[in-house]
Amino acid sequence: MAKYETYEEILELGLFKEQQAHNFYTAMAQRAADPAIKKVFKDLAAEELEHKAKLEFELIKVGRVVKADSEPEEIDPADYVWSDAAELDIDYRDVLELAIAKEDAAFRLYVGLVAQASDSQAKETLLEMAQEEVRHKVRFEQERDRLLKTGE
Repeated sequence: MAKYETYEEILELGLFKEQQAHNFYTAMAQRAADPAIKKVFKDLAAEELEHKAKLEFELIKVGRVVKADSEPEEIDPADYVWSDAAELDIDYRDVLELAIAKEDAAFRLYVGLVAQASDSQAKETLLEMAQEEVRHKVRFEQERDRLLKTGE
């Protein structure tokens, strides 16, 4: 893992990762064949923007100017999702497994960055972000387990 020296560098990395996650879920929504699955991916993309907004607020609190996106980034699903098919035939359980893996990776990133943080403010923010990611992961795991029990 690269070394991030300052609180601002850590926040910038978090912003980048949250934007990547948003782009990924948006691409998945564009490719999902099932309208219900499409909605789940759109909801996940929106949650990632909420995470990003929290990190932007932290940057503003330390006096950094956060660049406003004047136009939404054009998402090319091929950049995020490999498949020869125009639409992905993915079921809800697959979506949950994917979301669990992504939330776990985000959690591990934030926890790893805590060890690099040099001040208490950075550590606190990173721990809050890690907690948020693990809460989402647990929510998706509970939903997956519910599906397994009901056999849906």
